[in-house]
Amino acid sequence: MIETCSKKCMLFGTVCLGILTIVVLILESHLADSMSGSYKMKNKTFPTENNSTCWMRQKYSIVSECHPCSDFEIRSKSIGVCIHTSFKEILKCESGETVTRSCDRVAYLEERAYWKFTIWSFAIGAASSTAVMLRLRVLNYHAKRRARQVLSNGAI
Repeated sequence: MIETCSKKCMLFGTVCLGILTIVVLILESHLADSMSGSYKMKNKTFPTENNSTCWMRQKYSIVSECHPCSDFEIRSKSIGVCIHTSFKEILKCESGETVTRSCDRVAYLEERAYWKFTIWSFAIGAASSTAVMLRLRVLNYHAKRRARQVLSNGAI
């Protein structure tokens, strides 16, 4: 059935699937942000430096967002929170105490990995599509040349 579709029909279908994919990604991202903000993060506990839990009892501000630990910190185990997830964030409690806490993920690293995957997928898809179209042109050219030869020989 797909062989009977014209190039315009195939292009239209591909564009529609692309738009549908983008809409699904946007909706999924929006729903994931709204759901993870309230319930999941309240029950999640991460290891902290010096067993301080002032951030659980007091208001705190984030001094440094979640970022990867350096290789030295992980190997030397100088900061204990780097052992668990290899990510850390620095908090400052209302009492003035500064706490280093292990954190789950670094958002910009995940976003960068997603865009790398998307760009590579697009590049490989475009290269494959170009190769298929070029091969189709070559095969069509050979078929036309053979048909001309048969007709010019007067075999029919």
